[in-house]
Amino acid sequence: MSDKSRIEWTDATWNPVRGCTKVSPGCVHCYAETFAERFRGVKDHPFEQGFDLRLVPEKLADPIQWSGSRKVFVNSMSDLFHDDVPDEYIVKVARVMVAANWHIYQVLTKRAERLRDLLKHKLRFAAEQKHIWWGGSVENRRHGLPRIDLLREAPAVVRFLSVEPLLEDLGVINLDSIDWVIVGGESGFGARPMKREWVISIRKQCRKYGIPFFFKQWGGVHKAAAGRKLDGRTYDEMPSPVAAGTACFKGTKLGAFAAG
Repeated sequence: MSDKSRIEWTDATWNPVRGCTKVSPGCVHCYAETFAERFRGVKDHPFEQGFDLRLVPEKLADPIQWSGSRKVFVNSMSDLFHDDVPDEYIVKVARVMVAANWHIYQVLTKRAERLRDLLKHKLRFAAEQKHIWWGGSVENRRHGLPRIDLLREAPAVVRFLSVEPLLEDLGVINLDSIDWVIVGGESGFGARPMKREWVISIRKQCRKYGIPFFFKQWGGVHKAAAGRKLDGRTYDEMPSPVAAGTACFKGTKLGAFAAG
């Protein structure tokens, strides 16, 4: 979508899929849906079809064309593992990530079961890459905690959690084999409040496991005013940077990834 991003924990966003459907309470006030639906019916706009799910193959080659190393949030406006995205298309997206290995890719999903299954089989070649980080969204105990277990079962090198929007106290969390945790409150109209003690609990558990902790925001209707400081400081911790790969595929034609 853009080689620059205002999301605090990434540098760029890449959307070879657009649109999604709701699967759990964390989706109720989806920022991506709100944004996309503003442009439904606007001719030639990227979201002319609103938030209806669709593949965007013309965007597949974007990371190959970006020079320099970036952290790239994959599908900020969708979910790569949505049921209606064909396995073959997900494989094409993964091929680009493997080839354009001078970037770090952050792949986040609420459909952790499909992520796990594909990483064990058709995406095994991508699961083994240190520069591709695979993440699960966690908003509450009922829907979010099972995603952590599913993510742990995936043969990924780097696993992370996006605990946003945090909707309740998660209690004791099994963070074995998790490499990074992001926490944030919901923002925008109708935002559900996040309590400080919920955040502190997660931070303490990250410290226990030695996991980098990133506090994104307090959220609220006016998230800028609420800020992102926790106990007087910001938390921008991340996994150790991954060295850029040795292969250079810049200028490679998309056909190398789209075929087969």
